[in-house]
Amino acid sequence: MQKTSSRLLALLSLLQARRDWPGALLADRLDVSARTVRRDIDRLRELGYPIAAVKGPDGGYRLDAGTDLPPLLFDDEQAVALAVALRTAVSSGAGIEEAAARALQTVRQVMPARLRHRVDTLQVTAVQRARTVARVDGGVLIALGAAVHAREVLRFDYASPRGTAADPPPRRVEPHHLVTWGGRWYLVAWDLDRDDWRTFRADRVTPRVPTGPRFAPRELPAADVAAFVADRFRGSDGSGDWPCRGEVILDLRRRDASRFVRDGVVEALGPDRCRLVLGSWSWAGLAAAIGRFDADLQVVGPPELRDAFARLARRYADAAGAGDAAD
Repeated sequence: MQKTSSRLLALLSLLQARRDWPGALLADRLDVSARTVRRDIDRLRELGYPIAAVKGPDGGYRLDAGTDLPPLLFDDEQAVALAVALRTAVSSGAGIEEAAARALQTVRQVMPARLRHRVDTLQVTAVQRARTVARVDGGVLIALGAAVHAREVLRFDYASPRGTAADPPPRRVEPHHLVTWGGRWYLVAWDLDRDDWRTFRADRVTPRVPTGPRFAPRELPAADVAAFVADRFRGSDGSGDWPCRGEVILDLRRRDASRFVRDGVVEALGPDRCRLVLGSWSWAGLAAAIGRFDADLQVVGPPELRDAFARLARRYADAAGAGDAAD
């Protein structure tokens, strides 16, 4: 029979592994009597673990949520996963960097040496994005997530890019999802005043309390929230595609072009030529994106893309001429 201390740890590990445990099954797994299980359950309760008795033909126990966070047990894979998640939390933009560092130190301190070594060998450097990304207060994310979960109308003030409140505040929305995109947090919601779907940057949101009435969730105009957000940031009309898409032939090997094409099609036409179909927000943006390949090209279509190349050519020529004049 195990010692009491090790048996308590084994019992706690079992209670964390599944929701309900029949008392007889716990006794069998620990190789003790049902009376010993009851005594051990009482000891865990004295240590602060909220263990509820489950009524029924067999009886049993359940580890519930309590008012305080008691010590937890993790297996090796869970402990390493938790440490990795805490290391990368610094780049989440959720305003939890200091708390994550303290939590990582706490977890690392109680890790066995073999796991501590695995975690210490993983050094993650968070590289700041080229543009400044505003951090989101953790309390705001909690408030938004709670409204999404409870399906309650949310009221909030929404700051403009210049930091002034939008007119007229507050906004009233039915919150649908909290998502991350490009290093920022966004709230996907149905705007009750504008009668349309909107995405709101979470770092510009100041929630108001209390929340409003509950609502029946609407169906997104997309297959899922990921597709919806992708469409919105593409400027799509709901077709799932970019508003501007064109085709060109590049004097470039397919493998060299495809390395820089994330959302397009590259087809080999020969050893040193390929066909490229690419999309963008605007025709000028699409022409500029294709120009980055630094290769001779032929525009297949549509005419709007050819016109965009002509406009950019005039601008670049004017810019080059102005530089010569200054010399």
